[in-house]
Amino acid sequence: MVPAMSREREKPTAQEDAEATASFGFRDVPEAEKASLVRTVFDNVAPKYDLMNDLMSVGVHRLWKREMVDQLRPRAGMTLLDVGGGTGDIAFRFRERGGGPVIVCDINHDMLEVGRDRAIDANRMAGIDWVCGDAENLPVAESSVDAYSIAFCMRNVTRIDAALKEAKRVLKPGGYFLCLEFSKVGLPLLERLYDIYSFNVLPWLGANVAGDREAYVYLAESIRRFPDQESFAARIAAAGLERVKVRNLSGGIAALHGAWRL
Repeated sequence: MVPAMSREREKPTAQEDAEATASFGFRDVPEAEKASLVRTVFDNVAPKYDLMNDLMSVGVHRLWKREMVDQLRPRAGMTLLDVGGGTGDIAFRFRERGGGPVIVCDINHDMLEVGRDRAIDANRMAGIDWVCGDAENLPVAESSVDAYSIAFCMRNVTRIDAALKEAKRVLKPGGYFLCLEFSKVGLPLLERLYDIYSFNVLPWLGANVAGDREAYVYLAESIRRFPDQESFAARIAAAGLERVKVRNLSGGIAALHGAWRL
């Protein structure tokens, strides 16, 4: 398996830490608080996370993830780091398609427990390591993985640019970066319908299925605060990854951003 290591991220000064803010939905909160707020959201919804994904997207998230794994092009001996993939969706698909070892890295213990339980129940433990770690400070050695994937997690990261630099650090030269994330809808009519659905249906589902309305209010708001396709592509390039390409899915409701460490 890929060697793991711990890194000490450069810490901001006390003044910088006190002044810096990050978005938590439509609210701006101190950067130091965002990770714990996000962790609480996923602690609360972890047991129903996969069911909610099916209900919210009417199963379409499965098609998006299939497209993601198609683009990864799994092969034997190819090592994948899947960040924020605690419940194992991408890891299982990657292994089923003939991919090599996978490290699933998630900051949330409860999500990892759900993923490990799924793996045990389905006899899928072989070839997958489950690691608790921060996307901004990955416990993975430099230049050690062939591919880095992150699905519906990047918008939850406090410092997106730091996470992108970490992605470049852990990729081998010639390694592939791939991010699946909600994005900017390109069709005005679809955008209006999507807004109605996001701010009315999603919170109702959250309250009645997951038992947490506010978690799905946060989901809808966090999508709107995430950079659009062009802006996010520019940040990927600024982190030092190259040949950035964007592919819209379902009219831009989601997008795949791919890039290479050359």
